[in-house]
Amino acid sequence: MKTSVVFALLGYLMAPSGAAVLGRCVVAKRLQEGGLSDYEGYSLENWVCLAYFESKFNPEAVYENVRDAYVGFGLFQIRNTNWCDKGQNLCHVSCSDLLDPNLKKTIECAKKIVKGKEGMGAWPSWTLNCQFSDTLARWLDGCKL
Repeated sequence: MKTSVVFALLGYLMAPSGAAVLGRCVVAKRLQEGGLSDYEGYSLENWVCLAYFESKFNPEAVYENVRDAYVGFGLFQIRNTNWCDKGQNLCHVSCSDLLDPNLKKTIECAKKIVKGKEGMGAWPSWTLNCQFSDTLARWLDGCKL
């Protein structure tokens, strides 16, 4: 009896927290609906690849980078130092708005970022993982867009 109670308790503690991790195709569809397909010359595949390497498709992800003194928010890990809240707030948005799974504010802010001189190079993870990838098409495999 005690063993079953312990296993039940462990199962409860190890259950997913309910985080809103989205599927790859759901992300692709929302980004497409938000106008990111070929936005500023970057294919939808590039945006989906970026979302994976920044947040693993979790629009509620928050990552504190202590070494570089910034916090990244949402699907694209948009930094608070430049783009939201108390920093320069170039997106004119609250960082918490970037955690909404509907992605509207996130997409609006990403469009502002990519219009800058660095383009998608503003995200080092895109440069490292997506920019020269010859397998970008796989990010949309099986998605009905």
